[in-house]
Amino acid sequence: MKAISYSRYGGAEVMEYGERPDPKVGPDSVLVKVRAAAVNPVDRKAREGLLDAALDAVFPVIPGWDVSGVVVQPGIAVDEFAVGDEVIGYVREDFLSRGTFAQYVAAPVRALARKPLSLSFEEAAGLPLAGLTAYQVLHRSLRIRSGDTVLVHAAAGGVGSLAVQLARHAGCRVIGTASARNHEHLRQLGAEPVEYGDGLADRLRALAPDGIDAAFDTVGGEALRVSAQTLAPDGRLTSITDAEVFSYGGRYAFVRPDAKDLAHLAELAERGIVTVHVDRVFPLAETAEAHRLNEQGRTRGKIVVTVDWDD
Repeated sequence: MKAISYSRYGGAEVMEYGERPDPKVGPDSVLVKVRAAAVNPVDRKAREGLLDAALDAVFPVIPGWDVSGVVVQPGIAVDEFAVGDEVIGYVREDFLSRGTFAQYVAAPVRALARKPLSLSFEEAAGLPLAGLTAYQVLHRSLRIRSGDTVLVHAAAGGVGSLAVQLARHAGCRVIGTASARNHEHLRQLGAEPVEYGDGLADRLRALAPDGIDAAFDTVGGEALRVSAQTLAPDGRLTSITDAEVFSYGGRYAFVRPDAKDLAHLAELAERGIVTVHVDRVFPLAETAEAHRLNEQGRTRGKIVVTVDWDD
């Protein structure tokens, strides 16, 4: 099969497009014919070796954890999916090797759900990792409740935009940080936009004088510090990027594959409650360029790589 792979840690330049062996399909997995795979910030961390303390790399590594595609072969123990089923997945193993930037991926059923019919393959590929992160942080870590004032950093990004929609669906008031060019987009999602930069704490206090009930940090650093400063007395704080959150009495979160959670997100997407904005689409062979663009940190929604099966 054609795939993207790298044989050493490094920048986007270490990724190569070429032939790799077709994946073997285990008893509890299905072989997915990949239609699209989304780019996530964690892809850079994995590629640069920043996850090496937690995840062994079996080189050459095929990167990518998000996928949408079609089942072409179920494992011998699988009865959840059949040939022809359209699926989405957050396909993360406990090591780096067999990712989703490829024509095929063997995906465990614990990581899969049926693709929402209302989403294109490109949109659907952007839902699993970002959607699960948003859902698990909001409902498991921050324990949001209807009526809460929720702060979401980088609210126009992949995780942030889904967090805004999920929090609004839960009956929360949402304040989202973003650059000025994304403020109207946030308003359309149901958030109250606020500008990044100097004076952020004052702007947040003006919007929420009684404090923030739940703060979702996706940026770290100064954003995390400001979040801690503007919490309500019983406010909750979670970061997905900065372990310094512990010093503020908050929690650190890392998303887990969960078929039940993913199926719930797919249902919400099918009902039109959550949508996925695709910023740019690249062909598989140009995955390195997709990574470079994502690393600039100015994406609205998701960057997606597609496999052209007409070739």
